[in-house]
Amino acid sequence: MEAKRSTAKYWALFFFWLIVMLVLIVFLRQFFWMALPGTVTYFAKAMDIM
Repeated sequence: MEAKRSTAKYWALFFFWLIVMLVLIVFLRQFFWMALPGTVTYFAKAMDIM
């Protein structure tokens, strides 16, 4: 049986990337895609999918 690990760090990183992505959508729309991989990756890690 695998031990459950804490995902608090991944949630914090997800919300950081989410804020970065929202700022980029508002101010620099053409660079929105640069923040998308970090947002999706840390959401998956926070949900313990990866």
